[in-house]
Amino acid sequence: MKTISEQRTGLLYGVGAYGMWGLVPLFWPLLKPSGAMEILAHRMVWSLAVVAVALLALRRWAWVGELIRQPRRLALIAVAAAVITVNWGLYIWSVNNGHVVEASLGYFINPLVTIAMGVLLLKERLRLAQWIAVGIGFAAVLVLAIGYGQPPWISLTLAFSFATYGLVKKKVNLGGVESLSAETAILFLPALGYLLWTGSQGGSTFAAQGMGHAALLAATGLVTAVPLVCFGAAAIRVPLSTLGLLQYLAPVFQFVLGITYFHEAMPPERWAGFALVWAALALLTWDALRTARRTRADAVRLRAARAATAALADTMSAAGPEAVAAPPREPAT
Repeated sequence: MKTISEQRTGLLYGVGAYGMWGLVPLFWPLLKPSGAMEILAHRMVWSLAVVAVALLALRRWAWVGELIRQPRRLALIAVAAAVITVNWGLYIWSVNNGHVVEASLGYFINPLVTIAMGVLLLKERLRLAQWIAVGIGFAAVLVLAIGYGQPPWISLTLAFSFATYGLVKKKVNLGGVESLSAETAILFLPALGYLLWTGSQGGSTFAAQGMGHAALLAATGLVTAVPLVCFGAAAIRVPLSTLGLLQYLAPVFQFVLGITYFHEAMPPERWAGFALVWAALALLTWDALRTARRTRADAVRLRAARAATAALADTMSAAGPEAVAAPPREPAT
């Protein structure tokens, strides 16, 4: 049983992780005039450096040998690396090209996409509230498509890529730091090769914009790794239902930044689409909390029944075999 102090610490870690992910749109514009591809390549290279230092400090290398001997898991790691490359690259491009609100929508609808993928790919069965939430989410996409004049491709690509990433990571079953290490190790050589090629063509901004700019590009490794470490610390200290609620902090922060800081437009039809998404998420959250409460209540009843059975067995054992086997005597006449 986790103590209240541990849960509070975990809550702080969770708020820190999702808060940093929510505020990261403030960081990517600082890297201009670097393009999205160059920023992405630096993120891959420096992320590997950061997690390698973390693994050295923690002395957690045993998993590497096990992973190398499992080609199927390695292939899944490669798929995860490819999918997160799409997600990272598109997100950086979106922020630096005035699409922060649309990017935030991608992470709002990600839980709905994850549920839909569970039905289509894993043959999972949904509760009625989940079906309604998915239906509302689909209606929201239609409303937003009308508002944008086309489907919200940025949002959909971010949502589907991150949902796919989560599905693959679930099958790989590696810790957060270890998984990021493996993914960035696969991406390291292509990313480094791209940076060297860009530099040879005179298109690199790493050294051309001064030491401050170079330091910011190197900091992409910390920007990637630190929230992940905080998330890992939160995941082992707080219930999954709490983490599920905290995950909405990131897109909320991104949405607010998109409107207030980046001054992106929000016409009425876009507000209508977002309102539908939020309604779907509210329904989904209510259903998840209700199910979690029922599960906990069932677990309490099961433990009580087992305790009662064990107590009865102990009583019968203490009374001896005669109490069980010997028939009652007839009264003397």
